[in-house]
Amino acid sequence: MNMKEKMKSALERFSKAIVQPLMYLSVAGTVLILGILLTNGSITAKIPFLQAAPFQLVGKLIYNCLMFLINNLSVIFCVGIAGALAKKNKGHASLIALMSYFLFLNANNITLSFIGRLAEMGPLGLYGTGQSTVLGIQVLDMGVFSGITLGCLTGYIFNKYGEKQFKGYFSMFSGVRFPFFLLILLSLFLGFGASYVWPVVQRGISALTDLIKSSGNVGLYIYGLLNKLLVPTGLHHLVYAPFQFTDVGGTLVLGDQIISGAYPIRVAEMNIPGVPFSPSTYYNSYTFNNLFPYIGIGLAFITTARKENRENTKAVMFPLMLAAILSAITEPMDFLFVFAAPLLFVVHSLISGGMLVLLKVLSIPASTSGGIVNIMISNLALGVEKTNWPLLLLLGVVTAVGYYFLFVFLIKKLNLKTPGRELTAEDAGSGDTAGSQSKDEPIRKLIEGLGGKANIESLDNCFTRLRVVVKDGSLIRDDLINTMKNSGIKKNGTDIQIVFGMQVPAVKSQVEDMLERM
Repeated sequence: MNMKEKMKSALERFSKAIVQPLMYLSVAGTVLILGILLTNGSITAKIPFLQAAPFQLVGKLIYNCLMFLINNLSVIFCVGIAGALAKKNKGHASLIALMSYFLFLNANNITLSFIGRLAEMGPLGLYGTGQSTVLGIQVLDMGVFSGITLGCLTGYIFNKYGEKQFKGYFSMFSGVRFPFFLLILLSLFLGFGASYVWPVVQRGISALTDLIKSSGNVGLYIYGLLNKLLVPTGLHHLVYAPFQFTDVGGTLVLGDQIISGAYPIRVAEMNIPGVPFSPSTYYNSYTFNNLFPYIGIGLAFITTARKENRENTKAVMFPLMLAAILSAITEPMDFLFVFAAPLLFVVHSLISGGMLVLLKVLSIPASTSGGIVNIMISNLALGVEKTNWPLLLLLGVVTAVGYYFLFVFLIKKLNLKTPGRELTAEDAGSGDTAGSQSKDEPIRKLIEGLGGKANIESLDNCFTRLRVVVKDGSLIRDDLINTMKNSGIKKNGTDIQIVFGMQVPAVKSQVEDMLERM
């Protein structure tokens, strides 16, 4: 296998692995909608009985608990990726990843404290300091980057050394314990090293704020672009926080009081009738890109999904779209395509910068935060003259439509692997199992078609495909595989992918059960 094929194979494995934790977010998003509806102040003000204690308790339980998952995607990615990459003993790999992540967090916290760089809590907590609290531990804010990195390293080391054997006293390090030993050392080193390396990256991002501030509309474009592009790394906090809450975002003199930051200035100016918002208010408008574009993006994913996957794709996308519309929570949707189709995320980021400039050029200082309900109520209260909100909604509709057609075009033109879009083999058969066959017979024939138990190196699945790595690709028999109804077989050397649709988790589970019994 040449270098190009190795890189392609590695990227495919990573893409497959990162899908595993994402599969649960659509379920979380569905339940989260109820929490949003019950805790939204604008909604409860219009429906008073929802203010009753039982409804508020249920709403807060749902919203805060599920937001805890979304706010801790890093650890979820770490554990999920490690388990997905592991060829054997996936449970051990996931447990080692979790323990390694704990070690990394503590190593980072202890190092920051020892060298005197642990940030102090301010009026806004750790907001804008480049640090955050993860699972109760104050560390550098690395977004999901740390979890993804450690998850990939755990999967690699576990596969490479998980069957290593030692003799004598060192036998205690044999098997799955040896990867854990190596990851103890690696996690401590990474936690220590990040304390010195990551702040350099953060300072580089922070240095852009002066350029943004002094560059007019060009700077506003860069501000909008980075606020979206840096979401996967968590570094976007360092872009918007200075503008939101420090004098980098402007100052306002009210009598003997000086107000600093785009957000406090906007709040103050909301209570001054007849006075237009300051130009700094457009630094608050980045949330426009967390709502209207996702309507078009979600519909584009549904439209371009394979016909056999379209209904299932709707079931996944609609809750996530609704969560974005009601609360501007976009991370579950972002991570569905940021790694599977990174070009789309780059395009989204480039457009995001342009949208902020367009809002300023069109003089639309309307509120764009908190979801569609908050947007409507807050802008209606301030009036058309102060917010120009009808033009905001028109621009929002145009943006959603524009995103839809652009994403549909790019997905089809470049054959991008967005949710529900899988490769199929035109000539693949689709034989149904005969009624006289035993329940296990199709699974047995599927395994036989893969060359038998001894030929199966690893077994996994993404949203719709059973993905198998075999030892000898020449042993594959399509006729036996097609005993199980499927939508196609894709072979790339020893990497075999069989399209079963959204029922693939059940197929994988049946195959694993059969392999254990064989």
